[in-house]
Amino acid sequence: MAGNGGYKGKCFCGAVELETRGEPAAMGYCHCSSCREWSAAPVNAFSLWPMDAVSIVKGSDDLASIQKSENSIRRWCRACGGHLMTEHPRWGLTDVYAAVIPALAFRPMLHVNYQETVLPMKDGLPKQRDFPQEFGGTGDLIAE
Repeated sequence: MAGNGGYKGKCFCGAVELETRGEPAAMGYCHCSSCREWSAAPVNAFSLWPMDAVSIVKGSDDLASIQKSENSIRRWCRACGGHLMTEHPRWGLTDVYAAVIPALAFRPMLHVNYQETVLPMKDGLPKQRDFPQEFGGTGDLIAE
């Protein structure tokens, strides 16, 4: 935990460190092809924070980014290649990957972009076809 009631996180090698303040606005799983390709995994566990609740506290010069779409700026460590977060300026949120914050008790609330899943997960959580309506999606749910 960070001294501000939030959490500390770091990249794989520790060159870049971040801190969050407060608690995440949401946590869940993303199944979109962009997250899968970026993470080299069948699903991405996310924790969404208000953008001003996430700070780089060490290694900002080692932080690199790529913006493939208008919705997302993905950030990683230049030294080790460790993925840290995705900023979503359009929504005012930053996704700090759940695995980057070891002290965070991951409590997923939903699945997003489930229509693209390659790893079906029967866990009783809501499965959004794409995104909730407030984030520009249909809000449609898919049955488990």
